[in-house]
Formats: sequence, structure tokens, C-alpha cells
Amino acid sequence: MSNLLYQVEDRPPVLTTFLLAAQHMLAALGGIIAVPLVVGAALKLPADQIITLVNAALLGSGIVTLIQCKGVGPVGIRLPCVMGTSFAFVGAAISVGLEHGVPGILGSSLVGSAVMIVGSCFMPQIRKLFPHAVTGVVVTMIGLSLVPVAVDWAAGGHAPGAVYGAPRNLGIAVFVLATVIMLVQFGKGILSAAAVVIGMFVGYLLCVALGMIDFTQVSNAQVFALPQPLHYGMTFPVAGIVAMAVAFLVTMVETTGTFMALGAATNTKMRGKTLARGILCDGVGSACAALLSSPPVSTFAQNVGVVSLTGVASRHVVALTGVMLLLAGLFPVLGALVVTIPQPVLGGAGLMMFAMIISAGVQLLSKVENTKRNGIIMAVAIGCGLAVTVRHELLSQLPPFVKEIFGHGITVGALVAVTLNLVLPERPVELDEDEEEEVPQAFLAQEREAA
Repeated sequence: MSNLLYQVEDRPPVLTTFLLAAQHMLAALGGIIAVPLVVGAALKLPADQIITLVNAALLGSGIVTLIQCKGVGPVGIRLPCVMGTSFAFVGAAISVGLEHGVPGILGSSLVGSAVMIVGSCFMPQIRKLFPHAVTGVVVTMIGLSLVPVAVDWAAGGHAPGAVYGAPRNLGIAVFVLATVIMLVQFGKGILSAAAVVIGMFVGYLLCVALGMIDFTQVSNAQVFALPQPLHYGMTFPVAGIVAMAVAFLVTMVETTGTFMALGAATNTKMRGKTLARGILCDGVGSACAALLSSPPVSTFAQNVGVVSLTGVASRHVVALTGVMLLLAGLFPVLGALVVTIPQPVLGGAGLMMFAMIISAGVQLLSKVENTKRNGIIMAVAIGCGLAVTVRHELLSQLPPFVKEIFGHGITVGALVAVTLNLVLPERPVELDEDEEEEVPQAFLAQEREAA
């Protein structure tokens, strides 16, 4: 029986749709804006050029979100997917940009996106590499990889002048988290469905009362700005194309896992053809984003948490989120206003959203047949994924190419799970009498049936 408040094809009332769409936008906007800010700062771009990158990122994210949700022919998964500039490309973008500038980043992204476009043709075959044990691992790792991000937000972040873990920051995050929990558990209708945006709004008002909001950037922001396609121009360095192609390959693995998590959250069976439409949109969308002078885009995993938490799976709601992101790109003052939301407010809501993804992964893992083989796959894959997630310096002495591929916990967990699933024999190992005495009888019964 479905526990969704709104199914994929449902159309909530207009006001409800607006609130729910704003909820997705708030969850994604920080990540979308952060990438051009980080890349721009690393390349020491002037302020006006960074602003152009931010506006292009918002515009590109909005357009591709619309296509992903609504679908255009064979492009678009037609599920509630928010698209945005991904941190998976930051390392490659900075390394290319330091040598070839923004034109090199955009040209490399345009050519490198062919990896996902071509890869989408093989998704029916790739889908076979994701049985329940592997899918459960990937979904769990998505949540586990995002939780540290929410924790950093809750603590106040690492920006200059920020006091990491200040009691006031933690108090605000806990307040927002408690508000969201209360609304989800005891609220009815829109109060429950829009718990995240309401919790963030209440937390924002508290921060205003405490004098924590600086509206300077809002007053300095442009009210309206036209998109500037090919503003920086493009160059096509071979080394840059290779670096971006590797980043796209890594992103394709992560996006496949995100789609599997989204399928679990929306009660949608993820067939190979469905995944192909989504991956194709990621590739085509990144090519279009490059033409708009935006960094590459990919499906945002954090918004899967919003779907899991609120039970709102309507793709039409998230399509409106795409419109909002598009408008934020055309009206920079709107984006500047949203950016004033303090990180502890985002952290309180984010912790709840990302933890819900972990919960969905655990539920998937609980449905996996309880065999030694599956136990090894799940334990080793999650362990390896967590090793990279909690100890980023683990790969610091390895070549950049290796760090680019194995630097993300989601990718490591997925690759290890897929590899073990392929190489470990299906047939269970026979147990001797001493081992049988220490193993639960229910488990032995499953082993005998499998044999």
C-alpha cells in the first residue's frame, strides 16, 4: 500500500503546489549556487564574472529540471527530479580552469557530456548490475554521504568568520529539526507536506530576530539579468576533455544510484529504459548548460530526501521548482534573498532530509535475502564507501586520476557492491557442524533452500 500523499502524476492545488515547489528550491539552491562560487573563487574571477556564472547555473538548472520532470521525447525521466550544478565536477573544473580558464571548462563540459549521452544507450544492461543488494547499498551511501554536509551546515560552516559548532548555531539547527519533526508527525495536509519549508521559514524568522541576517547582498543584487549564452566563449583542451569525461563517468554511477533511490521514494519501478531517459537528460542538459555558460548539471540527491520525508512525489510540483530556478536566474535579487538563509537553518532541515534517504536504504537492505554472500556485499561496500566519506585524506597520496574516480563515497560504495556482486559465487558455502551451532536456524533454513 502506498504511503505517498501525492503520487507522481497528481496535481496538488495551486497554493499547495507553490509551497511544495518552494520547498524543493530551498533544499537545492545552496548547492546550485555553491559550485560557481567555489570555482569562481579558485580561479580568482572578478565579482561580476562570478555573478554571471551563478545566474547561468540557476538558469541552466531550472531549464533542465523542467525537461527532466516533464520530458521531451526520449529525454527526461518524468519523475520529481531537481537538477543542479554538481560538486562532482568541482575538482575537474578547477584543474581545467587554472590552465585554460572558464572557456576551457565549458568546452570540456560540452564534449565530456557525450559520456552520459552515449552511456544512456546502455542503461538496460547497466540496470542488471543493480540487484536489490547493490541498490540498497547505493541508496544508503547517498544518505550517509550527505549527512556530513548537513552537520557542517548545522555547525555554521567553514566560511571565514564562522564559529564552527557555536552553541547558537547548534540551537537553531535543533530548533528547525524539532519543528520539521513535529509538523511531519502531527501536522495534517499541507502542514505535513510542506514541513521543510515551514520549518526553514520559522528558523529564518528566528535568525532575523537574533540579528543574524545580512541583507547587503540583496540590496546590491540586480533585479533583472538577461541570460548570456557563450558569454565566456569555449576552448577544447584535450586534457580538459579527458578530465571532464572521467567526472561525467563518475556522475553517471552516482546518478544511477540517485534514480534508484527516487524509484524507492516514489514507488516507481526503475527499468532500464526509464533510467536511460534520465541519464540522457543529464547528458543533454549538461551540454545545454555549457552553452548557457553554466557548469555541468546532475540530479540532486538531497531532493530525494524531501520526497521521502513529505510523501509528495508529484513531478508537476518539481517542474514548478524548475520554473522558480529559471526565474531566480533571470531575477538575481530572488536568488540573493534565498542565499541569506543561515547555514544552521539549512542544517536542521537537511539532517532530516538526508537521514530519510538512509532510512529508505535500510528498508531496501532489509528486503535482501539474508545470505553470507549478500551480507559480504553490503558490509564491505558500505564500509569502503564510508572510509572515503569520513576520511577524505585517505587518497591524498594517490594520483589525481585515481582521486577523481574514487574520491566520492557513493561511487566507491556502488563500484565495490557491483564488483562483489559479479565476482562472488551465487552458491553459498557449506557450513560444518561447529559453524551450524552458532548460526540462527532461520538463516540456516534460507541457506539450505538456496543450496
